[in-house]
Amino acid sequence: MLTMTTRPRKIIQTIAASTLFWTTLLWLSFAHAATVSGSVAEVQAHKHLGAATCASSTCHGSTTVYKDSNVMQNEFSVWQESDKHARAFEILKQPESQAITRKLGLGDATKAQVCLDCHTDNVPVALRGEKFQLEDGVGCEACHGGSENWVSTHANKDISHADNLKAGLYPTEEPVQRAKMCLSCHMGTKDRMITHQIMGAGHPRLQFELDTFTWLNPHYEIDADYIKRKGEFNGARDWALGQGVAAKNLLEQLTDSKTAYVGIFPELVLFDCHACHKRMGGNSWAARPGTGLGPGIVRLNDANLVTFRHVLSVVDPAAGARLREQTRALHRATTNSREATTNAANTLKNTIEGSLTEVSAYPFEAASLRKVLASLLRDAEAGDYRDFAGAEQAALAAQSVVSGFEASGAIDKANADRLATLVDSLNASVENGDTFQNARFVASLRSLVQAAPR
Repeated sequence: MLTMTTRPRKIIQTIAASTLFWTTLLWLSFAHAATVSGSVAEVQAHKHLGAATCASSTCHGSTTVYKDSNVMQNEFSVWQESDKHARAFEILKQPESQAITRKLGLGDATKAQVCLDCHTDNVPVALRGEKFQLEDGVGCEACHGGSENWVSTHANKDISHADNLKAGLYPTEEPVQRAKMCLSCHMGTKDRMITHQIMGAGHPRLQFELDTFTWLNPHYEIDADYIKRKGEFNGARDWALGQGVAAKNLLEQLTDSKTAYVGIFPELVLFDCHACHKRMGGNSWAARPGTGLGPGIVRLNDANLVTFRHVLSVVDPAAGARLREQTRALHRATTNSREATTNAANTLKNTIEGSLTEVSAYPFEAASLRKVLASLLRDAEAGDYRDFAGAEQAALAAQSVVSGFEASGAIDKANADRLATLVDSLNASVENGDTFQNARFVASLRSLVQAAPR
């Protein structure tokens, strides 16, 4: 059985302590599209009956775990009591949220469609059942899909999980599909673009990593019943695929003609925040080998691209090397022309798309996880994590690797505790972008890699 209590401490502590936590999980969406596609369209394909539909004590509203059930049956209670998603709508009432929409001329944040898209289950009125309430926040169906066709069958042990998927249940157990669904709010997509303008109004920058965020508020266990119904779980694999999907998502936004530019300027949210937002004084610039760019050039936020390269360096070394060169080519193309940038981004997308199936099938055992850590350290020592966003993703990657060591049985409890302490030190080095010191981050990562099993 795998639960959060058996995993090493992760950056969850850092995230929860951050003053930005109220928006870490639940992002505003600025460019409200008339139509949606991808995972959002799948989630909204059927009527949403409302979170109250799941609240019965004989359904998912029990206050205790059912011993003789395939699921815990206290999922609604866990969501309501401890999951930040349940309080997403309430966040819109806070002064910080109201200030953002006031600056943007959007009026009350609790009524602005661009806010409701990610702070609640904002399906069209025609798809709202009798018990549906926007005030419930990001409820069950916001992730699991409209339940009108499967709410009764999913409790029937004679009905397979595959049958419920056909009836509209969203496949959250599939890491690629879960990543796409999560990223529609946690990163934004070309349908739900998170813009630099809304950040200028006060919204913090975005951060997301699939494996870590999956375990922020777990309302399930990975046990024999889960595996029988949904297949094996592998957190390291989920981390790897999440990086690939996030990198592809960035490139899709970058190549979309409606979202990539605002007037004569590119959409700056796609670029690295700290390339511009830093102290004007001081001669602190240093080269980043992975970009090939000189000083004074605004860089794309390539954190997920860089991290996915470490995935491919193990799964398919040739593809990893190709991804590195194609990422450098994309950086160079941004200083050339819009056409060159689009062409380079599309080449990268093709490489990532072509690798996801292979990554999904890769076992990510202890030996391969050691190689990932070594690869992370090589890039860190070469200077490729001078940008805070990249270092943050590398820290998250290292933590998922440590979790993978424990899940694979490669470390005992004593070593797990030791590595967890080093993980905490690594977390502390990326806790604050304003005070980030690359040398401290590299030293913390080096200590972790040296202590990892060999």
